[in-house]
Amino acid sequence: MFSTKVGAVARNIATSAAMQYKKPTHGPGANIPFRIDNPWRLVAIFTAYCGTGFAIPYLIVRHQLLK
Repeated sequence: MFSTKVGAVARNIATSAAMQYKKPTHGPGANIPFRIDNPWRLVAIFTAYCGTGFAIPYLIVRHQLLK
């Protein structure tokens, strides 16, 4: 009895997850997690993302020197 309930719950979860899946749109940029339709927004996000990565070591050194 317990195994049939567990099986039914697992089946419901699996089918509901499959039904919620949306088909991706085709074309350039369809499989990346950010939009590329606005070039200025893309430049701003790219600059913030890379700028944060490049700035972290300098901020850590500054923090250590000011301690």
